[in-house]
Amino acid sequence: MTNDVVLTAALRTNLLSLQNTQSLIDITQNRLATGKKINSALDGPQAFFASQALNNRASDLGRLLDSIGQSIQVIKAADNGVTALTTMVEQADALVTSAREEVANAQAEAKVTGTKDLRNIDDLRAIVGWPADALTRVSFTLTTKEGIARPTGEFATPLVTGATTNIDVAAGTSTQEFVARLNSIVDADGNHVIKAEIDAKGQLSVKTTNGDSLNLNFTTTTNDDVTNLGLANALGFGDQVRIIDNGPGDTNVSVTAIADTALRSVALHTGTTPPVIAQRSALLNDLRNASGTPLFDVDTTDTYDIAINGGAAQSINLNGLSLQGFIDAINNNGSLNTKIKAEFDEETGQLSIRPIDGSVKSITLGATGDAGDGVEANFGFGTTDIDIGAAGSIAEHITFGDSVATLAKLEADYNKLREQIDALVTNGDTGYRGTNLLFGDDLLTVFNEDRTSTITTEGVTFTADGLGLDVADFSRIDTVEASIENVREALETVRNFGSTLANDLSVIQARQTFTSSMVTTLKEGSALLVNADQNEEGAKLLALQTRQQLGVTALSLASQSQQAILRLFG
Repeated sequence: MTNDVVLTAALRTNLLSLQNTQSLIDITQNRLATGKKINSALDGPQAFFASQALNNRASDLGRLLDSIGQSIQVIKAADNGVTALTTMVEQADALVTSAREEVANAQAEAKVTGTKDLRNIDDLRAIVGWPADALTRVSFTLTTKEGIARPTGEFATPLVTGATTNIDVAAGTSTQEFVARLNSIVDADGNHVIKAEIDAKGQLSVKTTNGDSLNLNFTTTTNDDVTNLGLANALGFGDQVRIIDNGPGDTNVSVTAIADTALRSVALHTGTTPPVIAQRSALLNDLRNASGTPLFDVDTTDTYDIAINGGAAQSINLNGLSLQGFIDAINNNGSLNTKIKAEFDEETGQLSIRPIDGSVKSITLGATGDAGDGVEANFGFGTTDIDIGAAGSIAEHITFGDSVATLAKLEADYNKLREQIDALVTNGDTGYRGTNLLFGDDLLTVFNEDRTSTITTEGVTFTADGLGLDVADFSRIDTVEASIENVREALETVRNFGSTLANDLSVIQARQTFTSSMVTTLKEGSALLVNADQNEEGAKLLALQTRQQLGVTALSLASQSQQAILRLFG
């Protein structure tokens, strides 16, 4: 163009050199400012995209690190739950172990305890209310666990005159002598079968030592219910006795204690050719014992009466009732179902009534109906048949040993522990951010960005039922032993799961460490591709600035030839 400035070749060369130098200065200053030698794909596409890929992977793994960290917290929460569960199951183990000891104690002795203070009495017949009859006698009967009364010939009682099962209280008999006579009763091998003592309250306590059930019968010369009851009252057993009045001179006033944790019936059967184990649907009137003898003869007026600790009796109408109907009548009765529970064993055909509350010391069973009907309601509980005879009613007061109350308390504690196990697991207490490994949730932990490397921590259901911890039934040694086995298996299961959690936690923590290191490696690799060497770039900038100054000087020298022309016009 005509208006272009004409530069000499020397000026143009120096100008281009200065422009290149400035460009290099700009690039170097940018690298120093950003710290990178590759800031865009224009600076080096291969390095730029390689670096970006590495950064992207590092970013993905960084996000996975957060997820891995949360997985670790889920496992830690579950491990806290396992620790708590272990403590609870160990406590359950202690309870069932105690229950086994108490069942053994309960089945080893039958015990009755009076309510009168008999300490320091030199003549029992001087007690207010003692019958004035010539004969006042306490007889005993021992009944085996099979319900068979032991014959009196099995016993040798050298300190007792008359029948070997009678303790006569003559004038001048002291408390100590009476107790000594009870304690003198031995079997044919010389083993003591009864242990009597005066406890800290002065009350007379009598128990068996061979696992038999015990029946103490109070008789007098008059042998009517009023006089015999007076004898029982004088010794402190009046509120525990069963009274059977069969007419003048024929009465039975006795107290019963069983060597068991529950009242158990005979094996109930139906049919006669031969009898078979009864089903729950069998009518009471169809029930028989193993020999085929009928056990019931009930009609519209007959009732079965149950009282707890001598309280008000609850009556159950027996007319047309089935075995299951009888069980339901007990278990649905609001006055009974918090104290006792009726159960039926289909294998043995036995009906049981057991205390489920520690306050239950005794159960009174009876029947009421038309006089002369004969056997009315004989399950075979206690030591005598429920035969109302001519009186129209009969009742037997059955006392449990101290271990039964302890067992009921152990059952309640065990079941409360089951509830706490469920509460710990089901309420989300052992969960973390919605994942509860102890209540069936699984945990998936991802270790790489394309989800090809994972670990699944499989959850469990550690409720009481999930652990196999059934509702407590400490009424028999076999059910206690089953509970012990269940608790031991549950404890092993919890501990094994704790080991599984520890293993998975170790793996996840190792992968967390590896992933964290990998993120660092990727970022370092990315930096190697695009980051500038600040020292090198600083040296370059210094060199470029020097070159720029030299270029300016060279450009000045190149322009001096044209400046000489100006002198021609001077």
